[in-house]
This record gives sequence, structure tokens and C-alpha cells, in this order.
Amino acid sequence: MTDESRGIGGTVGPPWSVDVLADLHAGVLDDDRAAQLWPAVNADPEARAILDALDATQADLASLAEAPAPPMPAELAARLDAALAAEAAAAFPQQRTAPAPEQTGTGDAQVVDLAAARRRRNKRLGWAAGVLTAAAAAVVAVTVAIPSTSQQSGTPNVAAPPPSGPTVGADGSGAQALVGKAVGVRDFGPLGTEDRLDACVQAAGMDPKVRPEGIRPVNVGGKAGVMIILTTGKLAQFRLVAFGADCGPGNPAVLFDKVVGEK
Repeated sequence: MTDESRGIGGTVGPPWSVDVLADLHAGVLDDDRAAQLWPAVNADPEARAILDALDATQADLASLAEAPAPPMPAELAARLDAALAAEAAAAFPQQRTAPAPEQTGTGDAQVVDLAAARRRRNKRLGWAAGVLTAAAAAVVAVTVAIPSTSQQSGTPNVAAPPPSGPTVGADGSGAQALVGKAVGVRDFGPLGTEDRLDACVQAAGMDPKVRPEGIRPVNVGGKAGVMIILTTGKLAQFRLVAFGADCGPGNPAVLFDKVVGEK
């Protein structure tokens, strides 16, 4: 038997310290010390047995990285299927799917064949990333893959962004004072991108190819908006147009449209 209480600082040699053999096996000893120990260790059957055990343990641990993910337990798969079915039934109580030939059951209760359900689920999600990844993906699928029942067209029902920028009146009063600091600014505010602004401009019957002299967010009577500054061809005269945050194709959502400056 080996004396596991002795470390590198103890007497080196039979009976061997497991700590010493482990350090030697791991290559953490300096070259001179390792060169001194290897001949003695290789000549000792008990020491070689310990090193062989360390080799086997290292190989077992390395093989775990290449091992396939274990299959989902049948009980967990059934619970996951039941949870998804309940979620879909709650969201769409008016929809019923006719039983497929692979379904069996008694009375009104229908039980999907577990093997077939698992094949479909594996094809959609893939189990390469492991059981936890597949379960997370299935939950996400319930959230994003089920189509909305809303029949409304236009901008989705999302919370209106809070107003930002300087406040002007609902009719644009006070906007003229912002021209000096807004010329040269290109801040799309709640619209986010130039493409969205171009869609609003086009919806209002204006030419999106005409580049504004300035773009900045404004608070129009408590509503989030984006104001553009356009030249009119007259000296010191500008056209100010503000679009609501919900503007877009078919919905100009113009908050105000006014000409300011010298007439």
C-alpha cells in the first residue's frame, strides 16, 4: 500500500506517495526531479499500477467531451409534450387537431405516440446541444412560433415610446426656436433608422429623396415624435414636419406640418 500522507517534500521512493506520482504523471515537477524519479517509478510494479490507473482516468474524462448527449428521459419528454399541448390549447381553445394515425388512447383522451413525437421534436430542435438546450428551445418555440390571432393590420401592438427631446405644442408652436440647434443633426429618435423615417415621409406624400437639413426627436404635446427641417427655397424660411413614433407605410402619423421664418 502507498503512503498518501507523504508529498513531494517527503522521502521519495517505495512506498510511493500518490501525490508524488500524480505530480509526476501530470508533468508539474521540474525536469531534473522528473528525470530522477521516472527510472525508479518504472521499475516499481505498484507505482506503475497507480500511473496506469491515472492514465485510465484521464482517458475516461477525455472521452466525455466526445460522448453523445444522453436521450431525454421518457417521463420528462411526456411532461414537456403535455406542457406544450396545454399552452397551445390555452392560447387557441377554438382550434382542434384531428388525431393522426399514430395517436392512440381511450375515450376522449388522446395520447401522442411518444416515439413519433420525439422524432418530430428532434428534427425541429436537434438534441446535439443536450437536453437542457432542447427544453429551452421548446419553450421559446411556444412563445415565438405560435401565430398571433390578431386580424389587425399596421403597426403591431407595442408600448408607445416615452417622449424625448424638447417639448413643443401640439400644433408645433415653439418648434421654430429649435431650428438653429437642429440644423445638421441626424437623430432619428424613436424611429431608430433612416429607412423608417423615409417610409413616414413617403406615406405623407413627400419625396424621401429630399434630404432634410436636420432631424431630431421632439415631444409634441406629450407624444413622442421626430421633426425634420426642410428648406423651402426662400432665405431663412423652413418647413417643419413632425411624425409620430407609430408612423410607417400607409400611416404618416403627421403631428404637425408648418412653415416658419420669413414669408
